[in-house]
Amino acid sequence: MTALDRNNLTSQRHAHWNSLPSGGDLFGELHLAQVAEGTAPKGSLFPGLAACAAASAAAAWLSDHYGFPIILLGLLVGLALNFISANEATHRGLDFASRTFLRIGIVVLGLQVTFLQIAVLGPVPFVALVVIMALTIGAGFLGARLAGQSPYAGLLAGGATAICGASAALALYGLIGRQRLSQAQFALTLVGISLASALAMTIYPLLASQFGLTDGQAGFLIGASIHDVAQAIGGGYAFSDPAGASATIVKLARVALLAPVVALVGMMLKTPDGTDTRIWRRLALPWFIVAFFAMVLLNSLLPMPTSIRDAALTASKALLLLAVTATAMRTRLDLLLEMGWRATIPVLLASVTSFAASLLFALTVI
Repeated sequence: MTALDRNNLTSQRHAHWNSLPSGGDLFGELHLAQVAEGTAPKGSLFPGLAACAAASAAAAWLSDHYGFPIILLGLLVGLALNFISANEATHRGLDFASRTFLRIGIVVLGLQVTFLQIAVLGPVPFVALVVIMALTIGAGFLGARLAGQSPYAGLLAGGATAICGASAALALYGLIGRQRLSQAQFALTLVGISLASALAMTIYPLLASQFGLTDGQAGFLIGASIHDVAQAIGGGYAFSDPAGASATIVKLARVALLAPVVALVGMMLKTPDGTDTRIWRRLALPWFIVAFFAMVLLNSLLPMPTSIRDAALTASKALLLLAVTATAMRTRLDLLLEMGWRATIPVLLASVTSFAASLLFALTVI
């Protein structure tokens, strides 16, 4: 074989190797180089959604085996995997999960509530519930002011504590937006709410027993003050079965008030640049709140079988878990650490106010 033939054979081998896909790209250098050069496909939801789904599955497994609140574990796992969002290919999928899954989850949550459940509560307890919620939101604003934080941090903490925990926090943050409140503050608020709700489910039934409350009073106290839906119902049944039934009605009434509160917040907020928008646009509700109302109306007119309601509750929890996990994965840990313990003051003050006001009304009205 001549030297020319050997050179041609070597060139053919190199050309054949270069034409192969990145099958030997064990450490991803070639793929990252393609992304940097703009030659790799862009705009795919899959990388972010796959990462979010894996993290959420891990949180669900840990919750099932160790009994921790699943939303809290979703936050912690998401924060631990925060480095994944350094890859821009994950951004679109994570943003999609944090927004779209959140909204669909809130819509599906509407199948848990009927207008009859609110009517059964009665006018006096309902008015007391509205007053408690108003005081709790006000405490959130006060806590934010004491901690030197933005009023939006107080609105988020107070509203989430007053209504239904993480679900309300996600809905309110969808209106507040990243321009007004950082994702780090949002993540820290979610952590505080989840921890407070988990502690409340354990402590509040014991305190209700110490205060000598009746089943109805204990159900009102627990349903009106514990943040998360499942934990409020669980705390009520931990006291007694009648208290659990009462706590369920009170808590679902709070969930039903999510839509009016979000609508009111939407009308009060200005545009991110500080200017008021047109009145007809400010009166327009977000589509997912309108859909939430529609689900409540549908469930009121055509009561759903227990199996469908249970499936809808599971789907809502799964979607909210994905939304929370994705939000945590997109949060900057350096900003989270810089905030310190003072950032938890709004949640703490709102939680204490919610319990104190609920106890007062339970002793005097119920």
